[in-house]
Amino acid sequence: QVQLVESGGGLVQPGGSLRLSCAASGFAAHYYGIGWFRQAPGKEREEVSCMSATTNKTYYAHSVKGRFTISRDNAKNTAYLQMNSLKPEDTAVYRCATILRDPTADCQYQWAYDYWGQGTQVTVSS
Repeated sequence: QVQLVESGGGLVQPGGSLRLSCAASGFAAHYYGIGWFRQAPGKEREEVSCMSATTNKTYYAHSVKGRFTISRDNAKNTAYLQMNSLKPEDTAVYRCATILRDPTADCQYQWAYDYWGQGTQVTVSS
């Protein structure tokens, strides 16, 4: 059974850091594209970052470039999102997702993702 489980969210002050984890089970995650998305109340879902499977090419939204870093630990079958210099506007539910239907799919397209985690809340506030 394919599962993605996020963890690591919480309350952090502006300027702080968090590392989100996305633990995969039921498949070998490093063979597939992985992405991180966020959605704040009243806003559309935004793709924050992704990593392709075949090339490990990464993508970052302009709003997080230079502050967030996506990575994988293949031995742990887990992806991470390191978030530094957090801002109040980073507050959202963060979800990871993967593209199992096509390992070669471009990870920048939201429509390509077919398995999603439940999400973890990140709140940036003083």
